[in-house]
Amino acid sequence: MRYMMLIYADENVWTEPERQACYEESTQVCHQLQSKGKFYGASPLQPVATATSVRVRAGRRLVTDGPFAETREQLGGFFMIEADNLDEAIEIAGRIPGARKGTVEIRPVVELPNLPG
Repeated sequence: MRYMMLIYADENVWTEPERQACYEESTQVCHQLQSKGKFYGASPLQPVATATSVRVRAGRRLVTDGPFAETREQLGGFFMIEADNLDEAIEIAGRIPGARKGTVEIRPVVELPNLPG
């Protein structure tokens, strides 16, 4: 089963050296998962100040700067992985360095037929 792991944290809790170390360690986790055929993708996201939100209400598109929700933690990145079950997904999430200063939300992915790629 595929799982999306969404990494949330206050983006201001990381010093720049900590952020770079996080990226390096996350890359190592990605390579470990790839070697086991369990890696689909991962990436950090640009700061929340670069976000744009789009909503459609009554047929009108509303575009606003910033994230959809005002929260203390922001979505900072993601991993898309394959795991045999939730227990394995939890074990993998515990290896993601973002879990040390934030939260890794694990969500099973709905596999829709006929999607590209």
